[in-house]
Amino acid sequence: MRIGNREVKLTNLDKVFFPAHGLTKGDLVRYYLDLAPHVLNQISRRPFHMVRYPNGVEGEFFHQKRVTTHPEYVGEQFVRFPSGHSTVFAVIDNAAALAWVVNLGCIELHTWHSRIDDIERPDYLLIDLDPTTDGQWPYVRQIALVVREVMDELGFASYPKTSGATGLHIMAPIKPELLFPEVRRFAKALAEEVERRVGDQEVATTTWKVADRRGVFVDFGQNTRDRTIATAYSVRPTPDARVSAPLRWDEVADVDPAAFTVETMRDRVADVGDLTAEMWGQQVSLGPSFAKLGIESP
Repeated sequence: MRIGNREVKLTNLDKVFFPAHGLTKGDLVRYYLDLAPHVLNQISRRPFHMVRYPNGVEGEFFHQKRVTTHPEYVGEQFVRFPSGHSTVFAVIDNAAALAWVVNLGCIELHTWHSRIDDIERPDYLLIDLDPTTDGQWPYVRQIALVVREVMDELGFASYPKTSGATGLHIMAPIKPELLFPEVRRFAKALAEEVERRVGDQEVATTTWKVADRRGVFVDFGQNTRDRTIATAYSVRPTPDARVSAPLRWDEVADVDPAAFTVETMRDRVADVGDLTAEMWGQQVSLGPSFAKLGIESP
């Protein structure tokens, strides 16, 4: 397939990846190419963690950090881990590279919270609202509005999106100035402030031990080096080919994650545009806000 000025070898495009809806690998490639400008706005210049489903959502999957032999249009980033081990991640900066990783069976797009310009310093803060039990989606929507309230008071731009699974992500773009441990420490204090304002452990909790949780987990722990999330516009490995969809804040109170799928997202974007388009122009310095949450500045 010709993508821009590059020739990309794609294989088995008729293989069914989502049997419940009859969607093929070719449908998945076309979805990502149709939304490529918006997708690349999120994943460019980030280490890319492959989660490969070579036989679709009903088959086995595996994680792959090290990029295999690849075309010249796929970038690389060397990373050394605290253990002393190292690897070379793929970097997906163009539509051809995007099609290449999807052809490998990467249904989801998982990237680091930092860019290759400085992989030790994230450029967004994330709060992940993760239900502990079934039936807590109304709590997720309620808590999200409290997260927004706290972020507004801190002077952050906040961008909600469905996780595409059972939860909701709220991202706040920040200047890549602080190391991951400091960003995580700040996110923990922010999550605890959300928990305090909700004031009900049956609704919202920052309790780390899973067995002790009852409410929705206000998860700050994703703000850690080498953690990844499914990015905005990423398809998830669900039977209905659900997508992690950016939202307007006025949609959050009534949102249904099942509304956003490979089959509906093109119309969604045509209707509302790319709700993350201005995101990276809204980055703020995190350092001055530590004192506002009553924690020591870095």
